[in-house]
Amino acid sequence: MSEHDFSTWRMPAETAPHERTWMAWPSSGYTLGDTDSEADAARRTWAAVASTVAEFEPVTLVVTPGEEDLAREFLDPRVEVTSATLDDAWMRDIGPTFVVDADGRLGAVDWVFNGWGAQQWASWDYDARIATYVAGRAGATLIDSPMVNEGGGIHVDGEGTVLLTETVQLDPGRNPRLTKEDVEGELTRTIGATHFIWLPRGLTRDYDEFGTRGHVDIVATFPSPGVVLVHDQEDPQHPDYEVSRETIDLLSRSTDAQGSPLAVVRVPAPAQGYDEAGPVDFSYVNHLVVNDGVVACTFDDPHDERAAAILQEVYPGRTVVGVDARELFARGGGIHCITQQQPVAR
Repeated sequence: MSEHDFSTWRMPAETAPHERTWMAWPSSGYTLGDTDSEADAARRTWAAVASTVAEFEPVTLVVTPGEEDLAREFLDPRVEVTSATLDDAWMRDIGPTFVVDADGRLGAVDWVFNGWGAQQWASWDYDARIATYVAGRAGATLIDSPMVNEGGGIHVDGEGTVLLTETVQLDPGRNPRLTKEDVEGELTRTIGATHFIWLPRGLTRDYDEFGTRGHVDIVATFPSPGVVLVHDQEDPQHPDYEVSRETIDLLSRSTDAQGSPLAVVRVPAPAQGYDEAGPVDFSYVNHLVVNDGVVACTFDDPHDERAAAILQEVYPGRTVVGVDARELFARGGGIHCITQQQPVAR
C-alpha cells in the first residue's frame, strides 16, 4: 500500500450532483438508548434528517428486517426503505465511500470497519457488511480496501485534496502498522487523493467513550475548492479553543492539490459549550450538502442563525435548512455522520 499508484477512481466533492443519499435506521444499542422515550427521540431525529434530505434528492434508508413498518411511521413517504441487518445507524462510517472513474462509472470503496478502533461498547459484525450491500444496491463496482477507515474520517475538495486526522487513520486500534505514507498511498489508490492535509487531532469530546477518536467531519470541510470551513471554538476556557487555534493556524499555512493557499472561513461553535458530561463537540461543520441545498445542524442555540448565514455565504445558490441535531450529538455524531452521498455517474 505504500506505492502511490494513481488510479482512475476519484471521490467527487460533496457539492457535486447526487444520485441519492443513503442512511441507516437506529435499531439497537446505545443509539436507541435505554428507555422508550430515548428510542422515540432517536427515531424522530433520524427521520427528520431523512425527510429533510428527501425534499432535495432521493433517500434510501437501510432498515433491520422486521422494522420496516415502524420506520415508515416516522418517515416522509418519499424515503425508500430497504432491508439489511444492522448493528448501528452511522451510515457515513459503515457505508461505502462512493467514487467515479474517468468513464463515469460508479465505484464504492469498502473500508474495513471495526467499530471506530474496536471500541469496547461497539459491535460491528453486521455493520462491516453494509458497504458491500449498499454498493450492490447502487450498482457500483466494489473497491475493497484493507485499511480501517470511516467516511467521517476524510473530507475532499474533489480535486485531489483530502483532510484527515492523525488520530483516526493512524489509530493503534485501527491501523497499528500503517505509516502516513501507507495511508496516503491507499487513499490515492481508492479515492484519487494526491494532496494530504493531516490535522493533529479532532475535538475533545470525540475522544470520550462514544467518540470516534478524531473524525475530521466535525472539524473542517471544503465548501468549494480553495476554501476550507473550520470549527471555531471562541470560548478560551473550552478545551477546543486550543484545538481550533491549532487547526486554523495549520490550515492557514496549507495549500491545496493545485498549490494554492487555502482561504480559511471560521464557523463558530455553538454558544452552549458544556452539558452534564463536560465539554461538548456540537459543530455546524457537520452538515450535509445536497442537491440545491444544505442540511445543517441546529442546537436551539444563539449561534444557530450566525452559522446558517455563514453556510449560506459559502454555499451560494443553495437553500440552507436546519434540523435539530442535539439528539444525534448526544449519541456521538451529527447530520453528516448519519448520511452518505452517492454521486451522479454516467
